Amino acid sequence: MIAIRNQNETTKPWVDGLTIGQVLKETARRHPQNDAIVFCDPPNRMTWSELDDAVTQVASGLLAVGFRPGDHFGVWATNVPQWVLLQFATARIGVVLVNINPSYRADELKYALQQSEVRGLALIDHHKSTHFWDILNQACPDLATAKPGALQSAAFPKLKWIIGLRGESREYAIMWDEFVGRAETAPASEVLEIAENLRCTDAINIQYTSGTTGHPKGATLSHRNILLNAFYAGQSQRLGPSDRIALPVPLYHCFGCVLGTLCCLVHGSAMVFPSECFSAVATLDAIEKERCTAVYGVPTMFIAQLEHPSYAGRDLTSLRTGIMAGSPCPIELMKHVTTDMGAAEMTIGYGQTEASPLITQTRTDDPIELRVGTVGRPLPGFEAKIVDPITNEELDDGKQGEFCGRGHGVMLGYYNMPEKTAAVIDDEGWLHTGDLGMRQSNGYFRITGRLHDMIIRGGENIYPREIEERLYQHPAVEDVQVVGVPDRRFGEEVLAWVKLKVGSEVSEAELREFCNESLARFKVPHYWKVVDQFPTTVTGKIQKYKIREAAIEELGLQAVAKIQTA
Repeated sequence: MIAIRNQNETTKPWVDGLTIGQVLKETARRHPQNDAIVFCDPPNRMTWSELDDAVTQVASGLLAVGFRPGDHFGVWATNVPQWVLLQFATARIGVVLVNINPSYRADELKYALQQSEVRGLALIDHHKSTHFWDILNQACPDLATAKPGALQSAAFPKLKWIIGLRGESREYAIMWDEFVGRAETAPASEVLEIAENLRCTDAINIQYTSGTTGHPKGATLSHRNILLNAFYAGQSQRLGPSDRIALPVPLYHCFGCVLGTLCCLVHGSAMVFPSECFSAVATLDAIEKERCTAVYGVPTMFIAQLEHPSYAGRDLTSLRTGIMAGSPCPIELMKHVTTDMGAAEMTIGYGQTEASPLITQTRTDDPIELRVGTVGRPLPGFEAKIVDPITNEELDDGKQGEFCGRGHGVMLGYYNMPEKTAAVIDDEGWLHTGDLGMRQSNGYFRITGRLHDMIIRGGENIYPREIEERLYQHPAVEDVQVVGVPDRRFGEEVLAWVKLKVGSEVSEAELREFCNESLARFKVPHYWKVVDQFPTTVTGKIQKYKIREAAIEELGLQAVAKIQTA
């Protein structure tokens, strides 16, 4: 039995030194009859005791078909109950879970399966217009002649097992019910024996970066990496067994499977999944019907909920806190969420997959101006600093530079990519995030943009976030993204893509004048475009490089883009 101690930011978390499987056992002992998981559509509920038993059964199934500690197992699915079961079951027996983006097409899937060297893959049949079996067959034609557990493929030499989570079976796969049924041949005692010999520092999860800048890289994380991050993220929200967290964020992403499932695990809170993929109305329904006390999301998700026609008149009085993260959080949006939506203790988190993911977070008792205007201060066990991106020297408060973090959440490394690992983690253990930020004198940080998003116009450094924050204040603007596009005279010019609120109209001249009121003239966008949506990853992160590529094409700047500079 694990001793229970009163926890604060200076005491050792009770999960430190434990594995995910051990933490699940303890949470099930403490809160056996509390809701653990709630899937709203289709309805599915489990208590912590039921979840613990189900996880042991799934772990036995994995052992029965030959998986052992250190093997890699991929999950390619939307937010379905089996995702959570497989996350905890693989962790219980030391099998490394590989999160695979459900929006991947054949080439992307092939890359992920090859690079991660998975021995097994679980997948759903389809979601909306995406047919997963068809995509898998394109990525791996060798499946046509394969039998379950005996796949022989030159392209995927380690891949042996395909498990269908739902729908019609395939000759080369076994379906979920059959897979779980095999658990009878691997007794629970074998699961327990393996679990007792695992270490908290073992690799247990490979999460691929979201691909906003190119080929994804597999960040390899340990039990300790993600359990401590989950613990402190929940502590910042003051989570406990009575809390219920609405999780519209995808499970394949660290926002879902660390700040979501694991955060609930270590604090005994209920995880509530509104739908398989994000739906504003489903999220609002879940908050209202399940009386959720917290809600997670990237900024675009909160915007969609606040702007949804059914939002008015909703009873969201149960809301207290949550996390907004995943991309820069507009100050005006945070104000609306903490007041209009009622999540008065909403927090902002900042980090990246390579940090498990949070490095900083605001706290529920922070003054409102810090909670809406900063990304908080470092989590316990983390350090953060701002450095000159050229000299790597630490900068004074108020100076803008690259944000770096060091602490318990920093990944073990990119899987099979030592050179890329060395490029982001220096000899002293500092993770170089590629994000621009500044530290205030009170120790709180602000993120001002991406290092590579910075626009240099005629020798002037321009940070898109500053322009975006100004435009968010315009009453007609719902969302905005600012990028630099090539210019023959100045090197780069400023471009703004603007999404207007429903029923709103505004001219380019009006927006330009609005910017002129508070921004230096060289920062005011030269190009403007009103759009209905932005290119995003499945997690809602804006892909600015795609905006830039589209703008170059639309504005006829291809020739200028090819001009080489020193």
